[in-house]
Amino acid sequence: MNWPYELQIGWRYTRAGRGGRRNRFISFISGVSMFGIALGVAALIIVLSVMNGFQKEVRERMLSVIAHVELLNYSGEGLPDWQAVAAKAKQNPQVAGAAPFISSQALIARGEDMRGAIVRGIDPALEPAVTPIAAQLGKEGLLDLLKPGEWNMILGVELARQLGVQKGDKITLAVPAGQVTPLGVLPTLRQFTLVGVFQAGHYEYDSGLALIHVGDAARLFRTGTPTGVQLRLHDVQQAREVAAQLQQSLGPSIYVRDWTRTNANWYDAVQVEKRMMGIILTLIVAVAAFNLVSTLVMTVTDKQADIAILRTLGASPRSIMGVFMIQGALSGVMGTFGGLGLGLLVAHNLDVIVPFIERLLHTTFLPASIYVISHMPSDPQWADIIPITVTSLILAFVATLYPSWRASRVQPAEALRYE
Repeated sequence: MNWPYELQIGWRYTRAGRGGRRNRFISFISGVSMFGIALGVAALIIVLSVMNGFQKEVRERMLSVIAHVELLNYSGEGLPDWQAVAAKAKQNPQVAGAAPFISSQALIARGEDMRGAIVRGIDPALEPAVTPIAAQLGKEGLLDLLKPGEWNMILGVELARQLGVQKGDKITLAVPAGQVTPLGVLPTLRQFTLVGVFQAGHYEYDSGLALIHVGDAARLFRTGTPTGVQLRLHDVQQAREVAAQLQQSLGPSIYVRDWTRTNANWYDAVQVEKRMMGIILTLIVAVAAFNLVSTLVMTVTDKQADIAILRTLGASPRSIMGVFMIQGALSGVMGTFGGLGLGLLVAHNLDVIVPFIERLLHTTFLPASIYVISHMPSDPQWADIIPITVTSLILAFVATLYPSWRASRVQPAEALRYE
């Protein structure tokens, strides 16, 4: 094909290296620049993929215990018509399930051991449609043991371990809503029977959550009715949008909050950490991309005679500038897509690469006894990969502008004076 001569010359300069010692050195510097861009792009993709993996793992474990969206009475009281609220919420096509709940803080005691916990009253028949941990407990038959009036309880595995209790043991629950006596307000005490434990894999809930029947919770906390409705969505990423839609449809008397606001500290911290890590690693790509400046400056200095000859043959300054822009852009493109391929290859095979390195070094990066997640998760997302690729290409293109402009300003007479 009859390619434009700017492209042909730019490609020739990109792969040059067999001429003299100086050409080989310039080619080496160009290769280092491409390798630096590739390494920076690959590192950015791998790190963000690992961060996405950790975020996904923690989010899934957290959302196995809590609902995607909660509907509460804005006044803070119970919801006598919770069935109507749930039915109206389920008209939204994103809502997959709804269940009533009561949630409050309490003290759980066994002998001299006492721990604070969140006590959640649930409906064993409806809760499995909302939280995966309840669905798992339902398959194990533990939810069937939560019957109204029998005062049974299911604890998180860490909370049970801290209290030193096992299945069948009696535990005492103390709630703030107490009785008024001449001696003051005394907390309400109620004895429960431990019928099982659950393990969500999230320490906060494994060590601080207790499940009881919603009827028992209504009597214990004196609410009379459920205090809210939990919803599960088909797409957890749409929680904020669905919450806004439900707020409009249910009116101002219902307070709607999604999981990103219930766990705002964790959610915001993850977003800020990911953003800052992306900025820091992008600087690595920027440094590698601007190494092209030194490569092109050396090439322009070395090719001044060629530039002068092209100018005398009729090449315009714009064409000369195009030659060196193409040379730098080709280096940036090859480095970027090389890094893209390397990054995706590593990100998709971390489950093989990390164990191999651990066996090679006789170490464990994530000990199961310390970390909740004992493997290195990875979740490459195109929402991260595409901006990384585009940013790298833009930086490489910008790096070519100044040296290419200098090349276009070379005067033929000056360049050929000493040739």
